[in-house]
Amino acid sequence: MEYIKRDIEEEFLSYAAEFPVVLLTGMRQCGKSTMLAHLARDNRAAVTLDDLQERALAQSDPQMFLQLHEPPLIIDEIQYAPQLFPYLKIYADSHPDSRGSFWLTGSQPFPLMKLAGESLAGRAGILHMLPLSQHELYGNGPLRRLDISIPALKDRLAEHEPATLPQVYERIFQGWMPAVANGRTPNVDHFYRSYVQTYIERDVRDLDGAASAIDFSRFMAAAAAQIGQLLNIESMARDVGITRAKVQEWLGILQKSDIVFLLQPYANNAMKRAVKTPKLYFNDTGLAAWLGRWSSPETLAVGALSGQIFENYVVSEINKTIVNSGDVAQLWFYRDRDAKEIDGVIERDGALHPIEIKRSANPQRKDVASFSMLAKSPLELGMGMLVSMTEGLGALDGSCLIFPAWGI
Repeated sequence: MEYIKRDIEEEFLSYAAEFPVVLLTGMRQCGKSTMLAHLARDNRAAVTLDDLQERALAQSDPQMFLQLHEPPLIIDEIQYAPQLFPYLKIYADSHPDSRGSFWLTGSQPFPLMKLAGESLAGRAGILHMLPLSQHELYGNGPLRRLDISIPALKDRLAEHEPATLPQVYERIFQGWMPAVANGRTPNVDHFYRSYVQTYIERDVRDLDGAASAIDFSRFMAAAAAQIGQLLNIESMARDVGITRAKVQEWLGILQKSDIVFLLQPYANNAMKRAVKTPKLYFNDTGLAAWLGRWSSPETLAVGALSGQIFENYVVSEINKTIVNSGDVAQLWFYRDRDAKEIDGVIERDGALHPIEIKRSANPQRKDVASFSMLAKSPLELGMGMLVSMTEGLGALDGSCLIFPAWGI
């Protein structure tokens, strides 16, 4: 199986040259261990805490564990033994020239980032890995940040493989997990069925030991039905038959394990009618499609979820580009109480860049009518972009470019 180069490799090696400990977080099976093994090139040992014997030793006697497993070392699934963190701190403090000694992975990103930030402040670099991106699978050359300008977008298109609408839905349906993309598990249904079972048995039970596997599976399906929409806690509670508090708790688990992310609304004091409710998206569209019980890219493309999952695909690719390129930009959306909405808003360098998402190959000026709502913001209104299934780069006018979704 051919290794798929990841866009954050150089960033990771840069961190490893600066910090004694580097922690790579991300959802289960998104490729963390594979990338570190590739970068290590057999020059460091590796141990996984999925091994129950190793886990027990790391938890009960972390000092002995580190004596047995000396650096340079990769420790997979570090979330199972947070007891190691104080001893990693001691090692880093007693070995001031120990840059890159420990490479850690963990599949509970948010708790781990908080724990590492508290226990290893100044001693650990923390990076976040998302599932594969379009650039990693279908692009070439170094990753560029998403600059909404004609020269930058021309360069971006030249480095991406074009796709028709049916091909885009094949990408959405297949998802972005390495095991499917590299052919190790080519059957999408088999992969996601096993993935959800493993995720619930290991990660969910670790965070909520009383969780019912059946109820949590139904909850994940209810979450997939809400992609691209304002989060509706009450509706999910009714659909699954659980309390509102339990929905919030389980939603937190999905976020902690990187299954979903909540896109926050853009608002300020000058925009009093803006909503405060976030929108829900999946980091992997393939998982969302499987949870929705769509059997093929063709049925997905014409089904009730087709527009929502297309939006999820574009938003998640923009998010991957921001994260993987080390961009300082912040991604928002906008919606007010009059239902005027902007699917995405990139905030960077004191300017707001509005983004509208349409499946159509022939977008219209009326599709971006809500962009003017951002003029109420104290920040400058920058160039906007309408992401659609157009064949190439175009423009609606001097303030809004048209860009194909396969180029994100």
